[in-house]
Amino acid sequence: MKSRQIVFSLLLVAVLVAIAGCMLVIGRGHTVYFDNKTLEGYQGQDYKAFERVVVKVKGEEVAKLGKRERGMSIWIGQNFQMTLEITENKGDEPVVKEVSIKLPYSVDGIVVNLPAYLAGLPEEAWYTEFVPAVTEEPVEEDPTIGDDFGLGDELGLEGDGL
Repeated sequence: MKSRQIVFSLLLVAVLVAIAGCMLVIGRGHTVYFDNKTLEGYQGQDYKAFERVVVKVKGEEVAKLGKRERGMSIWIGQNFQMTLEITENKGDEPVVKEVSIKLPYSVDGIVVNLPAYLAGLPEEAWYTEFVPAVTEEPVEEDPTIGDDFGLGDELGLEGDGL
């Protein structure tokens, strides 16, 4: 009886280790943001935003970006792949490019500046970590502050100097 219990325990541990190994191979989820924004002044040069960029991930269109616009996609794993249909200037024919980016394991939100990435600049120029802006809620004043028991209004004592 005791050896049977040990075998089942070891089998359970082996199954859990196998599941953990699969999850490590599959990877974690990332939110990938893509910017079609001009990168100004990088090593004394500007990299202009494209007129229009259509972003497709897994064959599905996830964003149509004009100048100064941002799109996003959710991706599981470390090797992000997308197809870009780039119209550089108004009236040009779109050019299709396949893009593959190795995502860092430790970052959830990744921002890719498309003009900088497609210009072949180093990662420091086109990659930033997405940090959501913190907005503070306006604090509403509580009308009972100053009245320890909340009875001032009911007793008609407000403004009587009592």
